Amino acid sequence: MNPFMRRLAAVFFAMLTGALPVSADQDPAVHAMKARLDALQSAGALEIAGARIAARDILSAVYAKRDFRPMWTDSARVQELLTLIAAAPADGLNSADYFLTELQAQSAKANASGAAPDQADLDILLTESLVRFGYHQLFGKVNAAALDADINFTRKFLGDREPAVAIPEIIASPMPLQQQLDDSVHRSPVYRTLQQHLSDYRRIADAGGWPRVATGETLRKGDNDPRVVTLRERLIVTGDLPAGSDTRSSTFDEALEAAVIGFQARHALAADGVVGKQSYEAMNVPVETRIDQLRLSLERLRWVRGDRAERFIAANIAGYRVFFVSDDKLAWISRAMVGKAYRQTPVFRGTLSYLEINPTWTVPPTILKQDVLPAIQRNPAYLQTKNMSVIDRQGRKVDPATIDWTSLKGGFPYAIRQGPGPKNALGEIKFIFPNEHAVFLHDTPNRSLFARPERAFSSGCIRVENPFALAELILNDPAQWDQAALLKVRDSRATERVKTPKLPVLILYLTASVQADGQARFLKDVYARDAAVLAALNGKVVIPPL
Repeated sequence: MNPFMRRLAAVFFAMLTGALPVSADQDPAVHAMKARLDALQSAGALEIAGARIAARDILSAVYAKRDFRPMWTDSARVQELLTLIAAAPADGLNSADYFLTELQAQSAKANASGAAPDQADLDILLTESLVRFGYHQLFGKVNAAALDADINFTRKFLGDREPAVAIPEIIASPMPLQQQLDDSVHRSPVYRTLQQHLSDYRRIADAGGWPRVATGETLRKGDNDPRVVTLRERLIVTGDLPAGSDTRSSTFDEALEAAVIGFQARHALAADGVVGKQSYEAMNVPVETRIDQLRLSLERLRWVRGDRAERFIAANIAGYRVFFVSDDKLAWISRAMVGKAYRQTPVFRGTLSYLEINPTWTVPPTILKQDVLPAIQRNPAYLQTKNMSVIDRQGRKVDPATIDWTSLKGGFPYAIRQGPGPKNALGEIKFIFPNEHAVFLHDTPNRSLFARPERAFSSGCIRVENPFALAELILNDPAQWDQAALLKVRDSRATERVKTPKLPVLILYLTASVQADGQARFLKDVYARDAAVLAALNGKVVIPPL
């Protein structure tokens, strides 16, 4: 037989025995995968084992890029994913969102049948689960911008890589999924501490929660009342009163007073050791509500994962506090005032550009219309007492005596500007991170208000109690800008602008936080924002475009 006939016979024999490689179009696994994804694209919906596929566009792009070949060929990698999603509750997330039960059922079905359609369904479901889990770890489950258009936190997918490229690389990588996750979503110490508190409060819930303290007359040190016994039991549950403390005494003693003060401090109440209306209310909040608050704070911290840096400024609106963080450590904390309920401080990210010592203040239009003009009409001497000037459109001062303040109608053709000094509405220093809200951090002449536990007093900006200490940390230049140098400029009463490093400024809203000593801190939902975020966190999964 000549060589050509031998080759032809070999090919014919291979065709009969199935020894020839099968093309992608002929591969049953590829064919089944393509059919399922074609159905997803054409119908706009797909259910596998009762699980709804949400990442339609991402899945189609991922599999098309690899000619619809399966990706989950390593059983160890499948188990890694199942382990990860089983642990999702530690992040305040729900394992059911990642189809833990459905994956187990579909895996058993595919293994039993060995059929290509069942294998394809399992592969798609595993990828959907990974996309959901990874998306929620990177950005949070809730689409924050859909709830609040002011929220502008960065949403970069793993260094701006295309999901269609990154996802197969993640699955095929020799690095464990947990390690890849840890490398991609570095969590702050605050996040990790909140996770621990979530675990602790879930244990409290599993044990039955805490007893309800009967409301009534105010309780204080020296009182003898049957409710004191319950009060002791309540504070032992959350560690405010040491475990093992005697719960039988009905006398309100010094140790109980100290425990009450600690509880009040953790709940942003007046820490006076006296149990009144607000303390009763805070003590009787159900443990399930505290768990939800912890889950919400973990979610909101995931929103800002991409906006943190080695050094940054953060403000917690609900906690009335401002923080400076350096190298993942809390370097400074200060009390703050935030916007009133009807002039809310927005949640957003900015970049610090400069600070100004001895600033002037040009009254914003809303405050001008609602506050300043009515005050001038009531008291013609108002401008003089507040060190304010009237400025025309050319920047020239106008004598206020030439203006008929009582007959103002329509638009006001001037600006009102307050000169620098200790009585300036911005105080003696301001920190500017340009933004569309005209919100910034600043000093204030109304320092007595910092002593109040609830401090929603401003028109949207954030007033800082110790601003010159913050300025020194930001500038980080002790040779030129130590505290003495900053105060020397302040005392000159001359306005001076100082360029700062470009630092992220994160304006957050966390109703569960962490104290400097690591204890859980629970705060009032001053702007009533928690309900909408919680509904979305507990709702269906939506994967919006990146």
